Amino acid sequence: MHPWSRSTDGATRDRVAADEAERGSAALEFIVVGLLMLVPLVYLIAALASIQGQSLGAEAGARHIARAIATADDADQAEQRAEAVRASVVAEYGLDSDAVSVSLACRPAGAECPAAGATLVVTVRATVTLPLVPPVLGLDRVTSIPIEAVAVQKVSRVWGLG
Repeated sequence: MHPWSRSTDGATRDRVAADEAERGSAALEFIVVGLLMLVPLVYLIAALASIQGQSLGAEAGARHIARAIATADDADQAEQRAEAVRASVVAEYGLDSDAVSVSLACRPAGAECPAAGATLVVTVRATVTLPLVPPVLGLDRVTSIPIEAVAVQKVSRVWGLG
């Protein structure tokens, strides 16, 4: 029998019944698979954007703190400027103030920091909590990402003289 004939034998009825059972499910499958793929992808983009934003904040903080200290007139002014820059960067980039730490070091080692002619190394460390992670059972601490930025600035040879 030819496939285009209109016979009513059992094979044709089974094929028609199978076609009727499958009708309309492709759209539903597309939506379900699309959502299962899209939701993790959107979360990944949001998490990476959060980490990148915090990294840029830490890098800007290290660079500006190093510059503020190197251009200060004396140690007291350097400390005030560094704290003002830190507070400004924390506010601008939305960093957690408690999670940001700043450390200073000078090269050559052993010199008073900051010192005239030394190379100032500023390190800013922070932790980024991933978005939508609740602070239940310490999950926010487990899923936090540590970031670090380092900036180097040469201090003037006449620093602190006036």
